[in-house]
Amino acid sequence: MAIKATIFKANLQIADMERHYYQDHALTLARHPSETDERMMVRLLAFALHAHEYLEFGQGMTADDEADLWLKDLTGAIELWIDVGLPDEKLIRKACGRASQVVVYAYGGRTADMWFAQNSSQFERLRNLTVINLPVESTRALARLAQRTMNLQCTIQDGQVWLGDGNESVQVERVLLKVPLTT
Repeated sequence: MAIKATIFKANLQIADMERHYYQDHALTLARHPSETDERMMVRLLAFALHAHEYLEFGQGMTADDEADLWLKDLTGAIELWIDVGLPDEKLIRKACGRASQVVVYAYGGRTADMWFAQNSSQFERLRNLTVINLPVESTRALARLAQRTMNLQCTIQDGQVWLGDGNESVQVERVLLKVPLTT
């Protein structure tokens, strides 16, 4: 018998001063048995950074043709494809062909640095790709916030990101490794 996903509930209050986005979201996250708290919380962070009424979690962990998060327009066209972790370059290339914009949130410290160095020449050709590295200290601190039921606040201002639960607050640094090419 297969192990089922663990369900997490998060009430997420977002105050994004950069995008003028102020909303509360009641989210249900299904954590795959092979997914860590760290990866799940990076998915939650990615949601907060790109929050939109049509942004939703996909089956990216178990289905190569789906993103971890995606935003589709009313016709079903993919406007934004978000993956977390260290996805295969071929999958990123495929996502760039399907979506208007692709964002990868890489994490894992030295492993993430090696992954980017190994793939950077292929990434340069992808005009609609953004790659952001999250330092291991930040993602491990995010993992400590993981609870089956969470009440979280995310504040985004002046390039700074803070995620907290009322008792502990984590500042998340973002290192931009690749930006989309402009025409």
